[in-house]
Amino acid sequence: MGLRVWSCWLGISTAVLYGSLSLFISILHNVFLLYYVETFVSVYKIDKVSFWVGETVFLIWNSLNDPLFGWLSDRSFLSSTPSGPQISSPEVVVRRLRSVSRYGPLFALSFLAFWVAWARPALQFLVCLCLYDGFLTAVDLNHSALLADLAVSAADRTRLNFYCSLFSAVGSLSVFLSYSFWDKDNFFSFRLFCVALAGLSVLGFTVASRLLRRKFQSEAQLRQDEAAALRELCIGQAPLAQEKMVTLGEYLSQLSKHKNFMWFVSMNLVQVFHCHFNSNFFPLFLEHLLSDRISSSTGSFLLGISYIAPHVNNLYFLTLCQRFGVYKVVHWLFLLKLALSGAMLLAGADQIYLLCVFIASNRVFTEGTCKLLNLVITDLVDEDFVLNRRQQAASALLFGMVALVTKPGQTFAPLIGTWLLCVYTGYDIFERDAVKEAAPAASVPSPAQAVPLRQGCFYLLVFVPITCALLQLLAWSRFTLHGKRLQNVKSLRQGAQHCRPTDVKAI
Repeated sequence: MGLRVWSCWLGISTAVLYGSLSLFISILHNVFLLYYVETFVSVYKIDKVSFWVGETVFLIWNSLNDPLFGWLSDRSFLSSTPSGPQISSPEVVVRRLRSVSRYGPLFALSFLAFWVAWARPALQFLVCLCLYDGFLTAVDLNHSALLADLAVSAADRTRLNFYCSLFSAVGSLSVFLSYSFWDKDNFFSFRLFCVALAGLSVLGFTVASRLLRRKFQSEAQLRQDEAAALRELCIGQAPLAQEKMVTLGEYLSQLSKHKNFMWFVSMNLVQVFHCHFNSNFFPLFLEHLLSDRISSSTGSFLLGISYIAPHVNNLYFLTLCQRFGVYKVVHWLFLLKLALSGAMLLAGADQIYLLCVFIASNRVFTEGTCKLLNLVITDLVDEDFVLNRRQQAASALLFGMVALVTKPGQTFAPLIGTWLLCVYTGYDIFERDAVKEAAPAASVPSPAQAVPLRQGCFYLLVFVPITCALLQLLAWSRFTLHGKRLQNVKSLRQGAQHCRPTDVKAI
């Protein structure tokens, strides 16, 4: 009976198992994003200086750990020494799955460390953030790299991404469930809820990664046996074929000459900025543009739908990608962003229902674009493999380098947004309480005085996406990895994986 059940589990498709890993990441990460600041500020009473010091250290660590872990993971794939063994694709997949099975449970345990006070708030905040983001990066990098390693064809990668979006949408439900348990005055039930989520995540990472490894271990062993047999017949590599291990400096030099990579990260930096701008200023737009025009339940609905709708909407985008290609779909989304923002600017801030739709759709389409870009990065992995004649595709390292260049957009978003708002309206969100205390109690702002702030929020809402769309269309027009070039790159990578450069004695 047990063997039969195990056989049924092994019968689950690779795409479903790969996509399920997104579920076990998202059920924890969504709750983390929503509650970790409120927990330390309202429950643990962390002071302002400690909070900003922790966030600053976290910002540096968050930017550097992606390329660091990518380099540690993929440095052996960049090139091979003359005597070094060839690494097969199944073996690469097995290595990455071992990393997921190792770091996934540690990621879940680091998530639990937030919800129990075990040290002074300042120390706990710093340690928890760095541990959590380190293990999250290790899991996320290997999971993203598997998208490039499990498949080469665009159709297969789109299918893998489809299941990632599907399971991420299911994982977003943990945010809605958390509202039933969250109570900062009585934290016990929320702690139990987090323990249950972490337990589910640990079980999921363990089972899914083990099942996936079972699918590839036999093929990896077969490739190793074939390679061992071929090495016995090998007459030696030609001198020109001998390569040394690529250093980090040499890799960065190669990457700087990769034009499509440079244009992509330029576009993606703007995209990351826009995604986090929408997240940071969503409550501000609701408060100053809609709070007096819509009910609180409608505002809650707009906030909730902005979490789950990008994942659901991405399922439709991926079907378009299968038909028209990722490049065209992303290009259309940039044009749609520009058109919707222009239409909203012409309509004005008084069209309340249109404003509700625009605020929600702006975040949904922007987040949806972010989720499609992993497919573009996998294409860049293929091109890097072909251009630099890699032994194996350095997929985790390339994902890490993209993150290194684009993650500063997370910091630019609140800084530039608050600066623009202050310059245009004189409104400083950090001094709001001080202004209220300084103002006489009887001096209530008149409607005429309140117009500049509301109008400033409206202009911020529409001009930021217009500017982002124009910059992205400019960069995207210079990106050439699509159409026939992309087909040639994929055929060269597939051919290289099937034909290893080993000289065998003629028989």
